[in-house]
Amino acid sequence: MHRGPIIATVTAPLLAGEYNAYVTRRTLLASALAPLAARIGAQTSPARIQRWDLFEIALDGPRDGNPFLDVPFSAEFRQQHRTIAVDGFYDGEGRYKVRFSPDAEGEWSYVTRSPHRELEGKTGSFVCTPAAGKNHGPVAVRGSWDFAYANGAPYLPFGTTCYAWTHQPDPLQDQTVATLRDAPFNKMRMCIFPKWYEYNRDEPRLFPFPRTAGQNDYTRFVPEFFHNLERRILQLQALGIEADLILFHPYDHWGYALMPPEVDDRYLRYVVARLAAFRNVWWSVANEWDLVKGKKPADWDRYFRILQERDPYARLRSIHHSVVMYDHGKPWVTHLSVQGDDFAKTGEWRSAFRKPVIFDECKYEGNIPKRWGDISAQELTRRFWLGTAAGAYVGHGETYLDAHDILWWSKGGVLHGESPRRIAFLRTILEAAPQEGLAPLNPAYYPCVAKAGEYYLFYLDYHQPALADFTLPAEARFEADIIDPWEMKITRAESTYSGKFQLRMPGKPMQAVRFRKV
Repeated sequence: MHRGPIIATVTAPLLAGEYNAYVTRRTLLASALAPLAARIGAQTSPARIQRWDLFEIALDGPRDGNPFLDVPFSAEFRQQHRTIAVDGFYDGEGRYKVRFSPDAEGEWSYVTRSPHRELEGKTGSFVCTPAAGKNHGPVAVRGSWDFAYANGAPYLPFGTTCYAWTHQPDPLQDQTVATLRDAPFNKMRMCIFPKWYEYNRDEPRLFPFPRTAGQNDYTRFVPEFFHNLERRILQLQALGIEADLILFHPYDHWGYALMPPEVDDRYLRYVVARLAAFRNVWWSVANEWDLVKGKKPADWDRYFRILQERDPYARLRSIHHSVVMYDHGKPWVTHLSVQGDDFAKTGEWRSAFRKPVIFDECKYEGNIPKRWGDISAQELTRRFWLGTAAGAYVGHGETYLDAHDILWWSKGGVLHGESPRRIAFLRTILEAAPQEGLAPLNPAYYPCVAKAGEYYLFYLDYHQPALADFTLPAEARFEADIIDPWEMKITRAESTYSGKFQLRMPGKPMQAVRFRKV
């Protein structure tokens, strides 16, 4: 099964050798595409691409002037009565591309659009085949408070944060990918722009805009910068990890937080044209939007509208705050991205906004001299369970001091903490819960998420009763499991229960109880 996009080169058929050389030179798709070269190069039949995968048109066009500004390029993809317009982009060296992710099986055709004759009216087709293997499609909101893949499979976000991992030397980026293979995370918060902050004061090798003597040329982009980003997004996709791409942030050293409005808008359009077709992409408009000085609330509204208008796939959209929350009731926000640990507000936010709540940043496991990065593994594990019992989702981060300032939260590398194993344990419990999702209850004693009448998951937090009071439906019998989230142990109670009763407990804090209908 291939791991990258199908490329259709319309100007002339590519021979297998030429195709492989092109892939090697651009570093985008690597060896995963080599088996497809002969089939695509032969052009004897339409290319075949899985549903929700990525199809790419690549054309040679004008090099004169500034193609980033001067050469409009797009394509229309058609299937029966549907037509989807998709923006293209200039990828340097006279190369123009359009990327498309089909959402329906069957034959699709396309025609390119541009005022330049080299790029206008090029046609072709491909066949969209059923998704296979781990291709579940993109994630979207399901109902009001949950997520699911496009094929209907539930998606439970267990995210982590590595803000600047794609701006590190290649060996460190590779190490991060290797670490993620054995980690429990299925979402990664990561910045498109590089970051300048404590424990992260390095000049990256690549920048999104050409940079000379400390000055940015905002009229052009650096394709090589985006090639690396795209390669890493594909690697995350192969691991089943959603790339939650942060578009703006305040921790800037190069001028990106102070770009003129027209540059902001052009950057967003370019990023959407390049990246929206990757099925594992989410848009996080900002990390700590309220700390980005010089931008007004109306600017953030405009950024969301650009994403809405330019993204033909309506990828998930959020915005993260420091102190002042953005108005998540606005229609372009798909879910809440929260900083903090006030899980008790989850019910209020669910009712007010009717959108999923993700505590993407509830402080980090670590030992740095910062209050946001010095909580214990036990405390982060506790916060995952508290958030879950409140009806929210919770994100991980790690900030242990390192002699070379390689902290996972920013640069990636390897994980040192003890919480990821416990997060993996919680994930297995929730993935075994009813597939329709769980809703928070407001019982008399302990927070709980449930599928009423069938499944109840309580978290007792710091309470340590030897006998715990519970009330379940009287008309059914339930088996009980006592769960130790830190020791990662599940102990089946001897009896079954219904109505009001007391359950014998181990008399220690941070325990959970699961009831399942017999």
